[in-house]
Amino acid sequence: MTDFTHIDSNGHVQMVDVTEKNHTERTAIAEGFVHLSHETLEKIISQKVKKGNVLETARIAGIMGAKKTADLIPMCHPLNLTYVKIDFFPDTEKNTIRIQSEARLVGQTGVEMEALTAVSVSALTIYDMVKSYDKGVFFSDIRLLKKTGGKSGTFIKQ
Repeated sequence: MTDFTHIDSNGHVQMVDVTEKNHTERTAIAEGFVHLSHETLEKIISQKVKKGNVLETARIAGIMGAKKTADLIPMCHPLNLTYVKIDFFPDTEKNTIRIQSEARLVGQTGVEMEALTAVSVSALTIYDMVKSYDKGVFFSDIRLLKKTGGKSGTFIKQ
């Protein structure tokens, strides 16, 4: 069982020990899509949703989500994030909102989970704020686009 990074020699779950890893600058960029009706997207863009400014609320929620990732994903290390950014790209032809997040730090482990959590929590917040208008909202293609830093180096989604 010792071939698994999150299981010790006795078969017990464990957090990976990163104590000896070098501190490097690490960045992760993730994206995901929210699919909704044209009417709902127009309400979001024109800021006519009863609950308030959907995208700014989702931005705050995404940043908070990134900061709370270790509380949500059992084996994630608590990280001292130094930067989290969330951007939204509404597309009225496809009736989608593309969410893109970026997370950064200087540390011993990567920030991929934080970037992915930021996108996910932003998407969930959009859903929560428009569910009274549109029960058919769904998410897709939440994925890592790029990561830099650490022993494994740079990854760029092709």
